[in-house]
Amino acid sequence: MQRITLILGFLLFAFPLAFAADNGQHGQEEENEFNAGTMIMDHVIDAHEWHVLTWGHTHVSIPLPIILYSDGNLDVFMSSKFHHGHDEYKGYKLEIDGENKGKIINVETGDLPLDLSITKNVFAMLFSMLLICIIFISIGKSYTKRKGQAPKGLQSFLEPLILFIRDDVAKASIGKNYEKYLPYLLTLFFFIFFNNLLGLVPIFPGGANLTGNIAITGVLAVFTFIITTINANKNYWVHIVNTPGVPWWLKIPIPLMPIVEIMGVFTKPFVLMVRLFANITAGHIIVLGFMSLIFIFGNISPGIGYGVSVVSVAFAVFMGLLELLVAFIQAYVFTLLSALYFGMATEEHH
Repeated sequence: MQRITLILGFLLFAFPLAFAADNGQHGQEEENEFNAGTMIMDHVIDAHEWHVLTWGHTHVSIPLPIILYSDGNLDVFMSSKFHHGHDEYKGYKLEIDGENKGKIINVETGDLPLDLSITKNVFAMLFSMLLICIIFISIGKSYTKRKGQAPKGLQSFLEPLILFIRDDVAKASIGKNYEKYLPYLLTLFFFIFFNNLLGLVPIFPGGANLTGNIAITGVLAVFTFIITTINANKNYWVHIVNTPGVPWWLKIPIPLMPIVEIMGVFTKPFVLMVRLFANITAGHIIVLGFMSLIFIFGNISPGIGYGVSVVSVAFAVFMGLLELLVAFIQAYVFTLLSALYFGMATEEHH
């Protein structure tokens, strides 16, 4: 346990240290000046390259494909051509500051081309999808080969989670028609869960803040909204438009309750989107905030910086362990609420 704690402490210390040292590539002029806000935001937002570490003045990063469409032309090249935003290439430039920071602009016109690039978050999403496919295709083959036998290996490790989602989430929330929605709910749970865990790994291919990206959580929420709306029965819409048991004066002449219920149809997926985004992003910011204290106090006095580092690393390790629990809880809550929405939409009139 002590070795695990030391390893976690080292990783949590080295990760923000690399980002802090990399501030020079983002246009910071004073080498010794540390900007906590810049370091934290550079971590939680998307990027066109995958930064690994900084060794002295050398920035080690993995270039990612840049795919731009502008004026009928499709340009494809690697992000290394920009040299961390210091060079132009094919008339394009990666902005390192200003209102377009992190975006690619056309140097001549100043316009933003259609950016279809494989960014850090896109790569992380594709990697997690491939990982999920490999794992569950393997588990599916194991069920076929070992039919009627006790689960073994990875199958035995993930089977309790699969049965938990089936019995305690899908079946309990939806009812007799739960099998129709089970594939989506299982995919939703494991996609969020795996990406939450990968986001806690500070080395490639982990470390991307995928589930802390509001575009990702928004798309997941839209999927839940579409499935709920398409499968909703007559009883569901009657309860929204003409809620039984509500006094008539809340419906006529001003339809207060129908307005509230219709707003609720759209606020439910909005809440799903914001809850996952906010909780995952907050966890990253808290850990990086603790690590920033080392450099903030270190600029005042190296001795104070070393003293604060003990407390900061201890809190960062604690938060890292807590985020392991949060990774499961947030995947569970998103899946559970989606299942509850499906259950409410398909509930029969009693």
